[in-house]
Amino acid sequence: MSEEKRNCQNCKNPFTVEPEDFAFYQKMAVPPPTFCPECRMIRRAIFFSNRTLFRAKDALTGKEIFSGLPPGTPIKIYDKEYWWSDAWDPMAYGRDYDFSRPFFAQFRDLMYDVPWPSRQVQRLINSDYSNNAGDLKNCYLCFDTGLCEDSAYLVNGNNNKNCFDTTTSGKGELNYDSLLIEACFQTFFSYACEECRNVWLSRNCVGCSDCFGCANLRHKQYYIFNQPYTKESYAEELKRMNLGSHMELATARERAHDVWRTHPYKYMFGYRNAGVTGDWMMHAKNVRHSFNVTETEDSAFCQNILMGVKDSYDFTVWGDRCEMIYEAVQTGEGCRNIKFTKDCCSADSYIEYSFDCHSSSNLFGCMGLRKKQYCIFNRQYTNEDYHALRERIVRHMSDMPYADAGGRTYRYGEFFPPDFSPLAYNESFAQDLLPLTREQAETRGYLWREPEMRAHQISSAARDLPDHIRDVDDAVLKETIGCISCGRAYRIIAQELAFLRQMSLPLPRLCPECRYRERAAPRNPVRFYHRRCQCTGEASSNGIYENIADHVHGTSPCAKEFETIYAEDKKEIIYCESCYNAEAV
Repeated sequence: MSEEKRNCQNCKNPFTVEPEDFAFYQKMAVPPPTFCPECRMIRRAIFFSNRTLFRAKDALTGKEIFSGLPPGTPIKIYDKEYWWSDAWDPMAYGRDYDFSRPFFAQFRDLMYDVPWPSRQVQRLINSDYSNNAGDLKNCYLCFDTGLCEDSAYLVNGNNNKNCFDTTTSGKGELNYDSLLIEACFQTFFSYACEECRNVWLSRNCVGCSDCFGCANLRHKQYYIFNQPYTKESYAEELKRMNLGSHMELATARERAHDVWRTHPYKYMFGYRNAGVTGDWMMHAKNVRHSFNVTETEDSAFCQNILMGVKDSYDFTVWGDRCEMIYEAVQTGEGCRNIKFTKDCCSADSYIEYSFDCHSSSNLFGCMGLRKKQYCIFNRQYTNEDYHALRERIVRHMSDMPYADAGGRTYRYGEFFPPDFSPLAYNESFAQDLLPLTREQAETRGYLWREPEMRAHQISSAARDLPDHIRDVDDAVLKETIGCISCGRAYRIIAQELAFLRQMSLPLPRLCPECRYRERAAPRNPVRFYHRRCQCTGEASSNGIYENIADHVHGTSPCAKEFETIYAEDKKEIIYCESCYNAEAV
């Protein structure tokens, strides 16, 4: 089929369905979408909480437990250990399909009746204060993370050891307060660096060691603010900077960010890709309009997925040997042909419109099932009866669509309405992908919930902490500190203090949430814009940066255009790949 222009039934903006999209929808046996890619992304992401733990009551015992689901919602929560046990049977909640009511209204009843697990975790050792995580050892407050140890305050990380306050990081050790770093060692306060060692306050550096406050360097050593130093003078300068001091480090950070702002950014961050559009793309092939994907091919409109994903569209969070996934969130570990699901994993196949189903196949509209097949609304059927009833329900979903409060209609082929989620917009992954104010969220019909401020007795204000790490004694571990930004209470934990002393880093003045927000500041909202390279041949178009290399287009402006998440009003200097590579030295 040729491309088709459509208008999103949610935001009313136009979007295009490409010929390759139609081919995918035909292969998945689904109709083309009626929501645009951005609205589909938000609709899924609002069902996923990537870094928040709540205190909620266990529906069985009444005890207060940590949960990824907020209190006060109609959702029943079981402690994760009990939920995964054989002490209860989710099939006991089975029911017949009612052809007098829309499918989505019936599924909402089921999702309120069947208990949810308190957290999505597996194989944790001494890492209980974590969620959406697996294979952790001695970790604290780690989210959307796997295969990590002796670490704390990680978000979206894999294979990290002795790391603190990092976001989107992999194969790292002894890293601190950095964003989007891969295979780095002792990398601090840095962004978009790969295979770096002993690097501070640097951006878009590859294969560098002993560099400070730099941008766009390749395989360099002993550089400060992009200027070369000898080994001896480099060590002397870092000693003079006195980086164990909070005040001195803040001054150095400002100088480093000045360097960041005055050097070009590549229109997208990525490496070892072929035929991709998006940002934060690694080892991807034939992937369009996606964000933070690794080892993925022949896919589109995906976010935060990794490790061997193929032939998938509108897939948000996770992966690991999955194929033919469509409109799913938090799905992984060898799944195939999954449509319109949340939290389905472990070799699932041919599952539709289901939540929290594992190691199962041929399910439709189910909740909480494990090692089951041929079930609809948690009721068992034979193979023949299952397929016959499924076909009737699919037709019924189109004949009797569900309409939400905003008048949007949901037939077969649509993900669940956002107001089905127990999470508010600001509690969900949607706020990371496309940040909104409360007014903006509520205007668009999304729930907003202010975080509960527990009454902690603040024993020390962050501004009163010792300026230098050498002046900090163990008594700080007993302090309840008031964040210098939001006032929220936080603690310094023992393994964090040991790391800060080892690396000679000052105590943080911000709580973990404010540190996360500050660290994520360089990340743009996941929205794509058509732009042109800002290289004019000898300098950037705004005159701030002067080129240091000859370019293939000579002294004439570069004519290349691209899709980027950097909007026109952003201050960053945006170059195409060839112009950027010429300047990255």
